[in-house]
Amino acid sequence: MLLLPFAVAQEVRPDEQTRIYQENGKWSRQITGSLAAAKNLRVKVDSGVVRVAGGSHTTINYVISNHSYASSEEKARREFESYKISVYVRGDTAWVVGEWEGRRPRRSSSEFVINVPRGTELVKVETDGGDLTATGIAGRVEGETGGGSIYLDDIGGVISAETGGGSIDVGTVGGELTLRTGGGSIKVSSAKGKINAETGGGGVKVVSGMQGAVLETGGGSIEVERCSGSLKVTTGGGSIDLGEIAGPAEIETGGGSIRLSSATGAVRAETGGGSITLNGVPAAKAETGAGGIVAKFVTGGERTDSVLETSAGDITVYLAPTLNITIRASIELANGHRIRSDFSEIRVTTEGGEWGPGTATAEGKLNGGGPTLKVRTTTGDITFLASR
Repeated sequence: MLLLPFAVAQEVRPDEQTRIYQENGKWSRQITGSLAAAKNLRVKVDSGVVRVAGGSHTTINYVISNHSYASSEEKARREFESYKISVYVRGDTAWVVGEWEGRRPRRSSSEFVINVPRGTELVKVETDGGDLTATGIAGRVEGETGGGSIYLDDIGGVISAETGGGSIDVGTVGGELTLRTGGGSIKVSSAKGKINAETGGGGVKVVSGMQGAVLETGGGSIEVERCSGSLKVTTGGGSIDLGEIAGPAEIETGGGSIRLSSATGAVRAETGGGSITLNGVPAAKAETGAGGIVAKFVTGGERTDSVLETSAGDITVYLAPTLNITIRASIELANGHRIRSDFSEIRVTTEGGEWGPGTATAEGKLNGGGPTLKVRTTTGDITFLASR
C-alpha cells in the first residue's frame, strides 16, 4: 500500500459571545472573543473600520461591532446575519473575515478591534472601504483599503500601505515604507528605512527619513525636514520645501517654487515656472522656465560641475571665499540687465547694445579654479556675492 502524506488545516473554534442591543436609534451586534496567539494575523473584510493594536497580550482578543439603522430588531437581525463573520486559526495564521452575503445595506457600519501580542511577525489587513489603524507591532504591516484613511505607528518592520483615496499617516517605523494613495495626503514622522510614497494629488510631508526617500504627488506640495541618503521628489505643480538633506537630491515640479536648506550631495532642481532657492549646496543643476534662482555654494560635499539657468529671472550666486571654482556666466538679452560681482577674478564683458539688446558675459577662476559653474539667463541680472 502506498501511503501519501497529507496536511489538514486545523481550525480553532473561538470562545465567542454575541449580543444585540439598541442605542441612540440604531441596532448593534457585538461579537467578542479570543484566539490562541499566532505568528501572523490576516484581516479581510468587505467593509468596516479595522484597528489592530499590539501589546503585552498572550492571546488574540477581538471586539467586532456591526451597526444597523433598520426600523425593527427583526430587520436588523436579518442584516447582521447577512454579514458573515469568521474568526479562526489555520496553521500559523489567525484569520478574521467579514463577508456580505448579498447586497450590503445602505445605512450600516462595522468596526473590527483586534488586540494581538506585540511580537506578531505579520499583520495584513484588507478592507474594501473603512479606515485602517495598526500600532505597536514588532513585525511587518501590510494594509489596503478601498478608500479610507490609514494610520500606522510604532511598527518595527517593513510597511506596505495603500488606499484608494484617503490619507496615510505614519508615526515611527523601523523598516522600509511603501505608501500609495489615490489622492490623499501622506505624512511620515520617523522612518529608519527607505521611504517610497506616492499620491495622486495630495501633499507629502516627511519629518525624518534615515535611508533616503522617493516622493511623488500628482499636484500637491512636498515638504521634507530631514533626510539621510538620496532624495527624489516630484510633483505635478505644487511647491517643494526641503530642509537638511544628507546626500544628493533630485527635485522636480511642474510649476511650483523650490526651496532647499542644505544638501551634502549634488542637487538637480527643475520647475516649469517657479523660483528656486538652494542654500548650502556643493554642486547644483537648476533650471526654471520663468523664475529667479538663488544658490549658495559651500566647500565640502560632492562637488561636480554646476548649471543655473532661467529664461526670465534674476540669478544670485553666493560663493564661499575659499571655494575653488571656475565661473562662466551670460545674459542673452542684456538690454538693461547687468552682471555684478564681488570678486575681481571674475571678468565681465558686454557686447552690442547700441542697436539691439546686446549680451553680457563673465568668466573667472576663484582660488585657482575648479569645477565649472555655468550661469545663464535670457532676461535678468546675474550677481556673484561672497558669502559671509
